[in-house]
Amino acid sequence: MKTTLRIDFVSDVSCPWCVIGLRGLEQALASCADELTAEIHLQPFELNPGMAPEGQNLDEHLLQKYGATPEQFADTREAIRARGEELGFTFRMDRRNRIYNTFDAHRLLHWAGLQGRQTELKHALFESYFTEGNAPSDHAVLVEAARVAGLDPQAAAEVLAQGTYAEDVRALEQRYTGAGIHAVPAVVVNERYLIQGGQPVEVYAETLRKIASKENAAA
Repeated sequence: MKTTLRIDFVSDVSCPWCVIGLRGLEQALASCADELTAEIHLQPFELNPGMAPEGQNLDEHLLQKYGATPEQFADTREAIRARGEELGFTFRMDRRNRIYNTFDAHRLLHWAGLQGRQTELKHALFESYFTEGNAPSDHAVLVEAARVAGLDPQAAAEVLAQGTYAEDVRALEQRYTGAGIHAVPAVVVNERYLIQGGQPVEVYAETLRKIASKENAAA
């Protein structure tokens, strides 16, 4: 009998390691399909909640936030690109030169969850930003991502225009930061176990198997 796990994947759409984490997690679950299954819930986290909608130059932002050198930026970007390639995702670093506010994207993701298309929208938003270089604060970009994800674009536009689900998203953000999550991706399993960071597929798979074994033993 398969074990069913609840997985809360806490992440931001402007975080490249969250792309790596979600793809790695999904591939790990596929490799464990004979042993366990999971219900994935995507939870909001903003890396830069105070960012203006028009965004900021990426290098300028990283220098201010982390104080890294251009050489360190280049090494990190190459590591991200290579990890993405291993997981079947294309990072186009030449197209992504700004960082943006992502609150409206999280509102739209919350709505997509109610429509049963949250994961599809998340992947569409990742590709829109990291592969195509589009701004995730732009409502037209968000509506197009909703269309790609199989959602009603007119309904998506209304959600964005009306400010719907803002309180819900704020409450969820506060819930996870209040629980001590201050870096993403964070994978919370059965609301008790934490896997931090964009781990390799085999690490996710091994950890999920151990958790499933513990849960079975406690049942």
